[in-house]
Amino acid sequence: MMAWYAVRLAGVRAPFRVGAVWLATALLPACLAAAADPVPAAAAKENAAQELLLETSDGVSIAAWYYPLPKDAASLGTVILIHDLDGSHRTVEPLAKALQAAGCTVVAPDLRGHGASVMKLGPAGPGPEGQAKSLRKADFEIMAATAGGTVREQADVRGDVECVYDWIRQQAARDKLQMKPLVVVGSGTGATVAARWAAADAAWPPIASGPQGRQVGGVVLIGPAFVSKGFSIQPALSQELLGRSPPVLVLSGSDDRDAARIFDQIKRHRPRETFDERKGATANGEAAEKPTLFLLKVPVNRSGDPLACYRSTDPKNPHDAASRITGFLSKVVNAAP
Repeated sequence: MMAWYAVRLAGVRAPFRVGAVWLATALLPACLAAAADPVPAAAAKENAAQELLLETSDGVSIAAWYYPLPKDAASLGTVILIHDLDGSHRTVEPLAKALQAAGCTVVAPDLRGHGASVMKLGPAGPGPEGQAKSLRKADFEIMAATAGGTVREQADVRGDVECVYDWIRQQAARDKLQMKPLVVVGSGTGATVAARWAAADAAWPPIASGPQGRQVGGVVLIGPAFVSKGFSIQPALSQELLGRSPPVLVLSGSDDRDAARIFDQIKRHRPRETFDERKGATANGEAAEKPTLFLLKVPVNRSGDPLACYRSTDPKNPHDAASRITGFLSKVVNAAP
């Protein structure tokens, strides 16, 4: 089934060495401080989020919000931003707007059973507010799925994230936005969905017209959940994509065992390409020349969407998710070959 979508305004709503100096200048950019400045009314209207209505291969309508690149801004890339369990685009909107202000095109879907993406479950099913609690493992698997057939655009299985990607791809083909680099960002269970979709993306083989898979240029996991409702990140960790490429940033709160566990599993595949803020070194105790895997901490006891949307009170030395993601995009993802 081919994707369809409608749009309406939603209203204003290089080689480098890792060390303390590099982290301060690269992953904590000053440009985020400017994002807190008041936005002129005309610019705010121009940058207003637009609601998209997309359809998955199993007939679920997915609502998503498109935050366009500010006019005349240099593009850092396009971000698919995926919320946590029981969340929606609203619970990650502060991060979406911060990334938009920093130079990113952002699309934030409401996953099925969340927010405005209401599933049709019949008269005996739960109402819109209770659907997220009724989701099962199979529902999360279809959120991250893209498979079936040999041509991706005609895939038999196109889940929630894939239909967002398909919309982005179509817009890029019409020169409406700059897709690359494409970065997928998820928080909590949304991080698990993000990782599983990135792995599924990598599985698409090339065809005569060119590559179909490996479209993801970077992955950001914010307070990732190792397993939720039986839906585990493990299959993604076992595949080459997260094991060897592309760049991966894992952000954790002050006490996040799942984030550390996931980072430790990925770094087995690239022990000399990691930066672990807990140790300031690679798995071998040496500073990485060209790190592609990062574990960075946000010094607050939060997880999921609250961690994603936490904003630092120190504009000169921000340690929040938005500033660290922006630094990751500008200094790592955009510097990758």
